[in-house]
Amino acid sequence: MISAKKLTKTLIKNKVTFFSGVPDSILKNFSNYIDRFPKKKHVISVNEGSAVSLGIGYYLSTKKLPCIYLQNSGLSNAINPIISIANKTVYSIPLILMIGWRGSPNIKDEPQHLAKGEITPDLLKTLGIKFCILKKARDLKKFETLIKEARKKNSTVACLIEKGVIISEKRKRTKVKSNKSLIRFDFLKEFINQIPRNSKIISTTGYTSRELIELRKNSKRGKDFYMVGGMGHSSSVAIGYSLHSRKEVYCLDGDGSVLMHMGPLRTAGFLNRKNFKHIILNNNSHESVGGQITTASGINFMMLSKSLGYKNFLKISAKKDLKKTIKRFIKSNGPTLLEVKIDNGTIKNLSRPKNLLKIKKEFMINR
Repeated sequence: MISAKKLTKTLIKNKVTFFSGVPDSILKNFSNYIDRFPKKKHVISVNEGSAVSLGIGYYLSTKKLPCIYLQNSGLSNAINPIISIANKTVYSIPLILMIGWRGSPNIKDEPQHLAKGEITPDLLKTLGIKFCILKKARDLKKFETLIKEARKKNSTVACLIEKGVIISEKRKRTKVKSNKSLIRFDFLKEFINQIPRNSKIISTTGYTSRELIELRKNSKRGKDFYMVGGMGHSSSVAIGYSLHSRKEVYCLDGDGSVLMHMGPLRTAGFLNRKNFKHIILNNNSHESVGGQITTASGINFMMLSKSLGYKNFLKISAKKDLKKTIKRFIKSNGPTLLEVKIDNGTIKNLSRPKNLLKIKKEFMINR
């Protein structure tokens, strides 16, 4: 195991003092530790490609190495700027990638991580990125060697880190300011009690899908498609479905997911589907991977949605507004956006989707 403090000190010792990335459960102890740094030194990015691009901009202005942290599933988002800008055959800009290795062959993991986990080392080799695997403190020497090579050759290097390797430092964290009277589960419970029976729900990855599965033990209204991966793409899946269906289509989204890929908001407005209803469960937090902020609290979603072509906007900020606002939302003609301001918090012992092929088959019945 490696302490977050020791890992950070190793980077700083090697003159790496700028960090950007997308929060990940494997790397949460590291990202929480560097969260103490000022904004000029640590930027939580909306997606991995943007994090890489921020690092490129940092290098261009300082000629210093940036460190980009991400989960290996997000490596796909990062490939474009890595290959098209930073690559040695283009601008030859050095980068350090710190990658949480979900689906590592050595660790039991969820189905959606297995395929990516298996190909991650080969993908890095294909991209021409030298890497090491960090498991113990002594492996930091290998990492330091790679950092020196990145600086010398203006190349991209990486380290892979498995679950449980980085241990935390005991310290107080700044709590995310939010509305303590309403949590996600409260909303979902009332929501599925009101939706039409033939409704289709596409739910984003993380606690949203897992809580929905829990509630499905007692409710059969509507059919769900759980986005166990593909963060940021739930709205596009829902829009694509709504184009060829007369059923009411509800997208259960999160603030982090929406920020990761905001373009589909305009697609929804432009396509103007009456049966498309979009819900953003906004706690200004990447809750399921450590509670890091998303910066969504500063967005006026009413003005944003109207400018992008949504016909209606509704908002829930307290439990007392749940029933009547959900009722209005369901009766509205889409595209409609509903922002639900929630506090962090979930129920214990949440289930995870297991038989994904069965879930797909049941969702597609009477489509």
